[in-house]
Amino acid sequence: MSRGAGQPSGREPTCCPYYHQAVELVGKRWTGAILVVLLDGPLRFSEVAQAIPQLSDRLLSERMKELEARGLVARRVIDGPPVRVEYALTDMGHELEPALAALKHWARRWLRQQARAAATR
Repeated sequence: MSRGAGQPSGREPTCCPYYHQAVELVGKRWTGAILVVLLDGPLRFSEVAQAIPQLSDRLLSERMKELEARGLVARRVIDGPPVRVEYALTDMGHELEPALAALKHWARRWLRQQARAAATR
């Protein structure tokens, strides 16, 4: 039986530490945008930078290293002149797609509505 709004449950509320860790990881500045861009397939660093023009190269490099270290992004060096580096989501990164799509849907519905309301004031 679910408890009603405002009714105490008899236990202290807790936040799952793994949930919190996931939200902090994906919610870090620009990380969500990078993940969404890579959902369409592997991209070179410059292509990610072009897809998110407000993001500096320094911060993009930092976020890519973090995502690679956490196992969400794989970095692949492609031999040949010139040597190229390509970034792609790992299976772990791709599994975020439903969550990212849901967040995108929520943002378009609610944040767009708030922006329109603010614009008409």
